[in-house]
Amino acid sequence: MLSFSGKYYYTVDPKGRIIVPAPFREIISTNYSPKLYITNAPFDRCLYIYPLEEWNKLQEQVRTKPKSDKAIKYFRRRVIASAIEVEIDKQGRILIPAALRQDANINTNVVIVGQIESLELWDRDEWDNLSDPSKVDKESIETGLMAHGL
Repeated sequence: MLSFSGKYYYTVDPKGRIIVPAPFREIISTNYSPKLYITNAPFDRCLYIYPLEEWNKLQEQVRTKPKSDKAIKYFRRRVIASAIEVEIDKQGRILIPAALRQDANINTNVVIVGQIESLELWDRDEWDNLSDPSKVDKESIETGLMAHGL
């Protein structure tokens, strides 16, 4: 199965819609149902976008975890509770609900980033700040990646 990779720059239209990049639409139409789930990221100021099938896998993982665990409670409240189902319209757009745009500080200029089985949606300024190599602890990141064999 193909995976989501790459980054694309777009603008949010006045109604709160964004265009799903053509390569991502192709992967979705070929491998998934047309339903997507948009939700808050657990910690970052961005939104996660999952194809229905990947969303169902995530929910199944969460279902098997103890509901009394503090981290699981937080994840359920932050990620699961904020999820909204959307579909790609005929113009290749999805509606990003206002509450989610507000949570992620998403304004006009956005970046849609492929993350293998899902997508991330970032405010452009937030993304530029986060992905600036001069602002990360290179040694720590390198050590972490090596520990994972990457």
